[in-house]
Amino acid sequence: MSVVVEGDLADRLARRGVVPVVALEAPDEGVRLAEVLVEAGLPVVEVTFRTDAAAAAIAAITARVPEILVGAGTLLTPESVGAAVDAGAAFGVAPGLRAGVVGAALDRGLPFAPGVATASEIEQGLALGLDFFKLFPAEASGGLALLDAFAGPYANVRFMPTGGIRPDTLAAYRSRSNVAACGGTWIAPRSLLDEGAYDEISRRAVAAVQAAAPHIFTRKDI
Repeated sequence: MSVVVEGDLADRLARRGVVPVVALEAPDEGVRLAEVLVEAGLPVVEVTFRTDAAAAAIAAITARVPEILVGAGTLLTPESVGAAVDAGAAFGVAPGLRAGVVGAALDRGLPFAPGVATASEIEQGLALGLDFFKLFPAEASGGLALLDAFAGPYANVRFMPTGGIRPDTLAAYRSRSNVAACGGTWIAPRSLLDEGAYDEISRRAVAAVQAAAPHIFTRKDI
C-alpha cells in the first residue's frame, strides 16, 4: 500500500481556495467549463460521479486543459475510485467515510478527502492515516461553529467544507485556520450549464476567487 501525504492535497487546494463541484453530461461540456474556470483564475474543479459522463469528462479535461487541477467527487465504491484514477483524476472526494473506499484510494495513490461530520468520523479517518477531510454537509452539520469546535482537539486536521456554503459566507469559512478550501455547486450549477451561461459561470468564479483571496496561500503553486 502506498502512502498518500494528505497535506499535499490540502495545500494544493488551499492555493485555489474554492473548488467548484459540478455534474457533467458530456466531455466537451467539461472541457469548455475547465477553460472558463482557468480564464477566471480558478484552475480547479471537482467532477462528481453522479453522471455516466464523469470519467470521460475527467479524461477529456486532463488531456485538453492540463493547467487545471481535476478531482473526482462522490466516490462511493472502490470501483469508482479505480475509474477516477484511470481517467486521470488528481484527487478524490466522498460524502462519507468508508474504510474500503479509503483503502482503494491509498492503494492507487489517489489523494483522498472522505466526508466527515462528527468527531467519531474524524477519529476513524485519523486511524486510517488521513488528516484532510471534506466537512459534509457543512452548514447542516454546524458550519463555522463546528469547525471552531474541531480546531481544539484536532489542531492538525484540515477540512474542505461543502454543502450549503454561499457566496456571502465563503470568506468567513476561508478565514478559519483549519479550512483549506471550500467546495460548492453555486459557481457552475446544472441550470447554468444547461443554458450554456458560461459568462455567468465566469462571473461567479471571479467573485469566488476575490472572496477567498485574502486567505489563499501566496507561495508558488506546485
